[in-house]
Amino acid sequence: MDIIVENFSKNYGPQRAVDNISFTVRTGEIVGFLGPNGAGKTTTMKAITTFLEPTSGNIRVGHFSIFNQGEEIRKVIGYLPENNPLYTDMTVIDYLEFIARLHSIPKEHIFQRILEMVAICGLEGEKHKKIGELSKGYRQRVGLAQALIHDPQVLVLDEPTSGLDPNQIIEIRDLIRRIGKEKTVLLSSHILAEVEATCDRILIIDKGKIVADGTTDELRRRSQGSEMVKVTIEDAEPNEVYQALSELETVETVSFRTGMDNGFEVQSKAEMSSKRDIFLLCKGKGWILTEMTPFTASLEDVFRELTTH
Repeated sequence: MDIIVENFSKNYGPQRAVDNISFTVRTGEIVGFLGPNGAGKTTTMKAITTFLEPTSGNIRVGHFSIFNQGEEIRKVIGYLPENNPLYTDMTVIDYLEFIARLHSIPKEHIFQRILEMVAICGLEGEKHKKIGELSKGYRQRVGLAQALIHDPQVLVLDEPTSGLDPNQIIEIRDLIRRIGKEKTVLLSSHILAEVEATCDRILIIDKGKIVADGTTDELRRRSQGSEMVKVTIEDAEPNEVYQALSELETVETVSFRTGMDNGFEVQSKAEMSSKRDIFLLCKGKGWILTEMTPFTASLEDVFRELTTH
């Protein structure tokens, strides 16, 4: 069941929080939704889950529109909001039973679903405790359990690993990846490495507009513009190497690597690769090529480039 956002805008008074964005998240796809604070991520997620209406545009989940079929959407969607709202005076089991009844899960299936959620979300040792007694990490697990208990086809997760320790993050990441094979998942996170490890595709929003949409590799290549390689060449005079590299037809620029007399950063010309020419140059000159590795921008580099003004 796809999420389809079409020309969605949302105003709060004179302020436009989201500005005419469109994107699709397809079944079996895990999409990371990134952006700085105030970029419009949470507003978009709230609209997808029918918590607020667009100022203009439309959002569909499967064949259902948020304008006149909100109740149908809520039946097929699981939502973990950024500020995980829980009834802290209820035990974990009582709370999950309450949520199951809200979702009209048949009475005879409720107990089994609770047991499955307790196991999946790692709540076995906490299931009889009041939610108010739990750590932030375990409260987050309870939030995930309530989002999953009715077996929704679509999951919208706003900061799902917030407050979890590294081991818990790995567990939740694995859970999301398993779920994502057969469900539609949209998640936001400020932990860029987590998004990179979990998501098939990344959307970056800034000041209410989508500024990037693609896989991590696609965004890196787009950010760099042209090929960059780190090169180390030994048994040669550095200035001679620098001059020879600069004269290659496929090379745009050459620079010395900081603290390395025999290390260089080589930028190829647009739409060209200089790796083969560098190898043949060293072979012809009798130089020892000890390193030639592509330079790849990190997701953090891409994010900063697109959202820093």
